[in-house]
Amino acid sequence: MRLHRRAVAAIVAVGATALAVVFHALDEPAPSRSAAAATSAAPTRSLTEQEKDLLHDAEDKLMRSCMGARGFDMWAVPRRPLPEDRDFPYVIDDVPWASRHGYGSDIQAQRDKLRRSDPNRRYFTGLPPTERQRALDALHGERSARRLEVTTPNGMTVGRADDGCIAQAQEKLYGDLEVWFRVTTMTDALTEMRGRQVLADTGFTESVKKWSTCMSAKGFRYTDPYEARAAFTNPDKAAARAKEVRTAVAEAGCASSSGLSDTIRRLDRQYGERLRRAYSDEVNTRLRMELAALGRAGSLVQTR
Repeated sequence: MRLHRRAVAAIVAVGATALAVVFHALDEPAPSRSAAAATSAAPTRSLTEQEKDLLHDAEDKLMRSCMGARGFDMWAVPRRPLPEDRDFPYVIDDVPWASRHGYGSDIQAQRDKLRRSDPNRRYFTGLPPTERQRALDALHGERSARRLEVTTPNGMTVGRADDGCIAQAQEKLYGDLEVWFRVTTMTDALTEMRGRQVLADTGFTESVKKWSTCMSAKGFRYTDPYEARAAFTNPDKAAARAKEVRTAVAEAGCASSSGLSDTIRRLDRQYGERLRRAYSDEVNTRLRMELAALGRAGSLVQTR
């Protein structure tokens, strides 16, 4: 189904967030390798956005210190360089956001500008080929290093070397690299799985039909939200900004009035809870490791 293929691609893009992580010598000892299993009970809360930022900043500082020790420069990368940048994997359903950003072409332009001016990118591309490979090996690990491998719930095998600065930063912060790599790889894969299940649900497809009818009544003839989005986010098809905003605002309004937003929230919660129960060991272990790392991260980030 056309909708299914495009939607899955969007959801995969949402789940594939890049972390820039880092290595630094701490006075505080690293957690023991059994720290993740120290508490069997499920954590009673989730991370706040501020705590996610803190962990990101700590990993980033650790990685930059590691790279510096190996003779390479790195610059800090914020977790959310564009605060207005938001993910709408199924449909845009925020009218005020749509009225400001349409389908996000303005934010994409800012992303492109940040990418071009990124000091890390310019530094790596400016290195001679041999040095560039050394830098990449320092960051991601040597090809001859021991590899960690995990098979995700959707059947993909993901591997990584265990001696790069990214790996060392995560081991320093979270304690047990093998466990951390396993639980993050497994839980990150649940995003795509949840999305596929939502898209395959008849409740979703029926709600999309109602959304399409609503859009047609407003003069916008699109079969599904992904067709509308593609009309304004395809770099080969430049569209007028005013038309983009009008269409996105109509999409968001119809998402609410057609019941599509309510259906998505219900299904996303339903399938998300099922997957969290099915993979509760991985979900809970990851959260325990993150919560345990907060104190260490706070001490590190405050150290200048």
